[in-house]
Amino acid sequence: MQNQAVSATLKSHILAAVSEEMAPVSKDWLQALCNAEQQAQFSATLAEMLEEGLLVTTRIGAYTLPERLGLVTGTIIGHRDGFGFLKTTQEGSDLFLPAKEMRKVFHNDFVLAAPSSMDKRGRREGQVIRVLKERTIELVGRFFVEGNHRYVVPDDTRINQDIIIGKNDTAGARQGQVVVVEVLSRPSAPKLAVGKVIDILGEKMAPGMEVQVALRNHDIPHEWPKAVSKAVEKLAEEVDDEAKVNRVDLRDLPLVTIDGEDARDFDDAVYCEAKKSGGWRLWVAIADVSYYVRPDSALDKEALNRGNSVYFPDQVVPMLPEQLSNGLCSLNPNVDRLCMVAEMTISAAGRLSGYKFYEAVMHSHARFTYNKVAAILEGDEALSQRYAEQVPHLQELHRLYLALKQARSERGGIELETQETRFIFNAQRKIEQIIPLTRNDAHKMIEECMIQANVAAAKFVEKHRQPILFRVHDRPGKERLTNFRSFLNELGLPLGGGEEPQPSDYFHLVESIQQRPDIELIQTMLLRSMMQAVYQPDNIGHFGLALKSYAHFTSPIRRYPDLLLHRVIKYLVAKLEAETAGKNLSNKWTSTGGFAYQDEEMDKFGEQCSMTERRADDATREVADSLKCEYMQDHVGEVLPATIAAVTGFGFFARLDEFHIDGLVHINSLRGDYYHYDAARQLLVGENTGKRFRIGDALRVKVAAVNMADRKMEFVVVNKDGQADEFERPARSGKDGGRGQRFIKPEPTEEGRNKGRNKQRHRDSKNKGKRRAAKSESSSAGENKGGFSPWQQRDPAAKKAKSNSDSQPKQRKKPSKKRKQRPGKKERSVAKQQKN
Repeated sequence: MQNQAVSATLKSHILAAVSEEMAPVSKDWLQALCNAEQQAQFSATLAEMLEEGLLVTTRIGAYTLPERLGLVTGTIIGHRDGFGFLKTTQEGSDLFLPAKEMRKVFHNDFVLAAPSSMDKRGRREGQVIRVLKERTIELVGRFFVEGNHRYVVPDDTRINQDIIIGKNDTAGARQGQVVVVEVLSRPSAPKLAVGKVIDILGEKMAPGMEVQVALRNHDIPHEWPKAVSKAVEKLAEEVDDEAKVNRVDLRDLPLVTIDGEDARDFDDAVYCEAKKSGGWRLWVAIADVSYYVRPDSALDKEALNRGNSVYFPDQVVPMLPEQLSNGLCSLNPNVDRLCMVAEMTISAAGRLSGYKFYEAVMHSHARFTYNKVAAILEGDEALSQRYAEQVPHLQELHRLYLALKQARSERGGIELETQETRFIFNAQRKIEQIIPLTRNDAHKMIEECMIQANVAAAKFVEKHRQPILFRVHDRPGKERLTNFRSFLNELGLPLGGGEEPQPSDYFHLVESIQQRPDIELIQTMLLRSMMQAVYQPDNIGHFGLALKSYAHFTSPIRRYPDLLLHRVIKYLVAKLEAETAGKNLSNKWTSTGGFAYQDEEMDKFGEQCSMTERRADDATREVADSLKCEYMQDHVGEVLPATIAAVTGFGFFARLDEFHIDGLVHINSLRGDYYHYDAARQLLVGENTGKRFRIGDALRVKVAAVNMADRKMEFVVVNKDGQADEFERPARSGKDGGRGQRFIKPEPTEEGRNKGRNKQRHRDSKNKGKRRAAKSESSSAGENKGGFSPWQQRDPAAKKAKSNSDSQPKQRKKPSKKRKQRPGKKERSVAKQQKN
């Protein structure tokens, strides 16, 4: 970790020095800038800066910034249609990459590129100069054999190049099987990539295959390195007595965990009691992961690499090994566990009025589920008798929750109730049922307690000016806000705040739609209008929660930013205790896992953790889409009620009311009219009928097709009888159906017919004998245009023969003998009669 701090400082120093120079600089010039401590890290740091694209080299080996040479760095984003984009590190300068450039790279490669010309659609194109950092060279796809050719088609549609497999590199794979391929040589513009099969996952529709594919498509680490396995082997099954020393003993405090029915890792426990003076004292105890996962250890490096746990339906890829996530760090009932505690005071009005943090040892008194707690709060007698000791504490927690909820509404914190679903699997791990999930007061009670702990942690570290990762959520952008307002205008709903609405304006909007049947879709559109929350060291507040300071503290088992925050809080607590005792904390770490980070390190952590979070979201969405498609294969041809969830220029997406599954109704499948997309009002309008399709409309659709390869479904709109809907065209107004007299073809007269026949005879007599000659000449000219064929033009001998023939005088052709005309029909009839 010390080396990382030195390297981060050296990078900043080098970048500042190079940016001030008027010309590229040499390696010796850069090395001369380093002090004695930095000299040992210079070569490794310089190589890392080249790999990250912070510096580039010229033809003579000098170093400079990419922008000085008109170059940009960024990540390749592939598209299923062959083209792609370069998401650059410079804001607002993304480039379009045509198919020829995408043949040089893979999706997710980090490259150096040069901006070029604008394409026909006004997009700035880019040219890939070189790949700085290659994506994982292991790909997953289906194996195929055609004749003597063997290849793998990647499952990731963002990779459009097939991988050629050598004859001896198939590992015994059979036609159509899903395999893992190691890329031996990367693609170039004229050549495809070459690889070898290193693992056979099985058949395409095998149970659990969708998860195995998603893990590799999104480069999610799912196997533990050997160093991690060795570190875990040294851990004891229970907490050592030595680790409990110098900690606050909370084993008699009736802390309990409240989680979902299928939860296996319990990282938070809660307890509150009412104060005599009013308000409450709230304890939130969080598993002390930082004690076991020390900075720069094998466990820490792998945890940072993973960034977070990934939760698939019926399967989890944890950030930490099971011995920690489900064992030593999990606050299981009736066992001692180490924890970090946020002890807070909450006023009667539900506002955070005080807090302190400390290391403790706890003993969970019960393991509750959300449904059990909700039932107890509603008066379930059996459960109330079973947990008689804890019932008063749960009821006090609920009273605290009501105060916190009121405070949240007063500050304008947005609370959305979006509909989520859960897959119920059978013994063969095939979906048996899709059921909706509902949030009860127990969910919301724990959520509010966790928010208070997160706010207290952010304020504590911010007060002492120590770098951490804040969880920030920016206000909506101008374009998103405009689109959302247009959508609301169609529904007759207002959004206050003008050009810069505040969280309270969104809160009042959500309150006003609680009784509407289309509340779910309005909330979905509201979410789409929001920016994505990210991790970064610069605090800009959390717009959605209407909080000025917010950081993640409560889930260090499954989120790396929480682990970082625990380390910083431990360091600050030790530092404050030392100052109180009149001492100085000389080190940047503590004996229990505390650590003080630099600003530059937090920048890097923020980028990594935000990336891994997006990666996990993409992977879980891909698996869910695969499972939904597999489930809907048994429903092809069925007619089901649906609601329009989104409208686009190529159709609209309808969400099945029963299964909460989206499918596309393509604009070409809409019968009875031509439809046009109104982007401002987010609807499709019929050109002649005026028929409209907009978000929130209820309709009936037939499941027309399910595409497992693309993980998409197609629906068609049907009427009450289950037939494809065809809307009646309105009657045309005006004479003759509105076409007008000039479009009506008049009935031909006898005089007109005779006149037409005479004109035809005149044309035939005038062109007599010319058609055949014209055809012959055109045929001759086409065969030998210019005197010789295109192949002869490339032949010097043919070209010389052509020039010699041109120099000789042209011979005049003899007139051809006139062909005897065949007797007409009348003459042949007369001759036949004479013969008889």
